Amino acid sequence: MKIRKYALALLLVAVTLAFVGAMPVQEKREAAPMVAKGPFEVKMAPVDTAHKDEKAIARYSLDKVYHGDLEATGTGEMLASMGDVKGSGTYVAMEIVSGTLAGKNGTFALGHIGTMTRGAQNLSIAVVPDSGTGELAGISGKMNVLIAADGKHSYELEYQIHK
Repeated sequence: MKIRKYALALLLVAVTLAFVGAMPVQEKREAAPMVAKGPFEVKMAPVDTAHKDEKAIARYSLDKVYHGDLEATGTGEMLASMGDVKGSGTYVAMEIVSGTLAGKNGTFALGHIGTMTRGAQNLSIAVVPDSGTGELAGISGKMNVLIAADGKHSYELEYQIHK
């Protein structure tokens, strides 16, 4: 009789474990990406490079003002090199953005790399990992820059803020 009780108890434990093991596990899901949009102005000023005699490398300071969903300023530096063919070249830049994004205040950094081949543009601007501060701590994402026919700039920032 004791063996039957132990066998029954063991069977109940096994069934309970099998049931619990078959239950769906709730996965931690990331929030859907948000998109911020708006216009911005940019001012570029030439700055001396460490290699003043090398004309193929140019350096610029960047000052930006963002409007729309991102009310902020951006400051940074850019290095550029142009090819011998018009419309060909590459640039890299680092930028610190400081302000308010969708009501959240803080700063984050953007890393830029752009290449133009005979006028065809390939541009990548990404939020530097773990660069967010304040309410923007945990931000990740990428930015697209749009340039209208009249030369006006606008941005689309696709981002997430990870807690």
